[in-house]
Amino acid sequence: MRATTAVAFFLGALQATAIPTGLTSVDDYIEAESAIALEQLLCNIGADGCNAAGAAAGYVIASPSTADPDYFFTWTRDSALVFKTLTEYFASHDYDPALQKKIEEYIISQAKLQAVSNPSGGLLDGSGLGEAKFHADATQFTGAWGRPQHDGPPLRAIAGMSYAKWLIANGYPATAQEIVWPVVRNDLAYTAQYWNETGFDLWEEVKGASFFTTIAQYRALVEGSEVAAALKTTCKACDEIAPQILCFLQSYWNEDGYIVSNIETNVDRTGKDGNSILGSIHSYDPRLGCDAHTFQPCSDKALANHKAVVDTFREWPINAAAPAGTAVGVGRYIEDIYYEGNPWYLITLASAEQLYDALNVWEAQGSLTVTPTSLPFFTDLVEGVKVQEYKAGTADYEAITSAVGTYADGFVNVVSTYMQSNGSLAEQFDKATGKPLSARDLTWSYASFLTAAAARNNVRSPDFGWLAKKPKVPCHCKATTANGAYVEATKTTFPPSQTPGGDETITSSIPEPTSTVCLSRVTFNVLIETVWGDSIVVVGDIEELGNGDISQAKPLSADNYTAENPLWSFKVAVPAGASFKYHFVKVKEDGTIIEEAGPEREYEASDECNSTGETGGAWQN
Repeated sequence: MRATTAVAFFLGALQATAIPTGLTSVDDYIEAESAIALEQLLCNIGADGCNAAGAAAGYVIASPSTADPDYFFTWTRDSALVFKTLTEYFASHDYDPALQKKIEEYIISQAKLQAVSNPSGGLLDGSGLGEAKFHADATQFTGAWGRPQHDGPPLRAIAGMSYAKWLIANGYPATAQEIVWPVVRNDLAYTAQYWNETGFDLWEEVKGASFFTTIAQYRALVEGSEVAAALKTTCKACDEIAPQILCFLQSYWNEDGYIVSNIETNVDRTGKDGNSILGSIHSYDPRLGCDAHTFQPCSDKALANHKAVVDTFREWPINAAAPAGTAVGVGRYIEDIYYEGNPWYLITLASAEQLYDALNVWEAQGSLTVTPTSLPFFTDLVEGVKVQEYKAGTADYEAITSAVGTYADGFVNVVSTYMQSNGSLAEQFDKATGKPLSARDLTWSYASFLTAAAARNNVRSPDFGWLAKKPKVPCHCKATTANGAYVEATKTTFPPSQTPGGDETITSSIPEPTSTVCLSRVTFNVLIETVWGDSIVVVGDIEELGNGDISQAKPLSADNYTAENPLWSFKVAVPAGASFKYHFVKVKEDGTIIEEAGPEREYEASDECNSTGETGGAWQN
């Protein structure tokens, strides 16, 4: 338990009745469920996880569920968040060689996955790094999906860097430089190159700009610059692009007092979304205090947003009896229709974690400050709170922090109330009955429990965090990007027995790679009327189009399809000057393949580097 008397971690009699039988407090529940969460999380990691049969070594399945819904895939985002959690757990506990092996298998798996050609592209221009999910055996998923998703690469870079920092701190910088950094470097290059392009959000529904993605991109580039220096190399794109992402990050704040989680999109929502709470906790660095520019958990903007998001869910039947300032089950966004919209375990836990993070910072700095922006949050918890600074040791400070701690524990208690009796955490629980719903044993739910528990107990590794000083926001935002150079990470064997106390040294610095590939970006368009369930793919006689193998064909997107203009499109980078033949194929919902008639289409790309071109036309009957 946190070493402080300022926060009351035990719940009142009414709330405590929901603690599982045999457990008398949140402390007991945290201790018991932490062991279950770690065990079940590891069960979802291949190749030997008890629920992951068929998954390759180091790959995380989102859930063992294979139907209604089918989550037996490996998502780049989910996997990165899981291994970010595991690496932090590894670094903050006694040395565990079995867990270290898992982390190393993850690094190796991602080095291989980066090179897998997929519907989003390939490694040639980095575009393939934006593919959201793959089959559990590490082969490409070619079905219709929200592509690209820009949060996976920065989150994977963050996960990789967390292990690189452990290696550096424990005497293995050469291993970090030679094995981990090449994987991280590709993801940082992708982040710097594609950050300003539209993509799908973490819920894979909205195309535009996402707060969660943007804040992950900023963190990755800032941390990338620091780790690069420690490994005697550079990340010039990190230094150049990070300030512009920070500048853009400020665009998500709404003067009505909350973060609009998705912008530059035509989706009709308020923008009050668990996306923003997740973004805040995953950009947490206690050294930043309550910095509002990075939306630190205790910042006035993050706390105001916490209230705005949580309050939207008070209308659900399961939450109806909970007044303002008391915990509820928290979902993605109130307009959600997936499974008719329900609380999610991971977002409810994130709501607790943000408050635990805030308490840790207030305790460390010996004070908290209420501003006009955060006043509504505090007013819900303690009567008579005013806009001012409250010093530790005063009765008012004790009352406020105690109330915040009880509020945070309430979210944990909601989870304990509606989980399975065996400690299993699904994806959602019913907004009317509390019954677990959707995918069972969701890996991200278990990771969220572990990070919330770590925040509550203030258990952090010595290298936790990513930014030692408050950043400066540029006066003017620029949509600057940096073309990256992508090199396959081929060194994929870790030295044996890397226990703490190594004596490796880095004998030489390594230069950043430079791109020697001259590329042309080609857009394939076809006009064809389709029905729900149909998909259109393109296959050609070059590697980027599947080398003539329909099973490796690239799916087109119907994002711009209308009844008047039934357009399907696909963009890919090919070597400049490439000449090839191709054709389109319709795939029916039942798997029936219909190839277009007529001769093979032909195209010759421009021989100018970074050129663009279009090809295609009406479907050939």
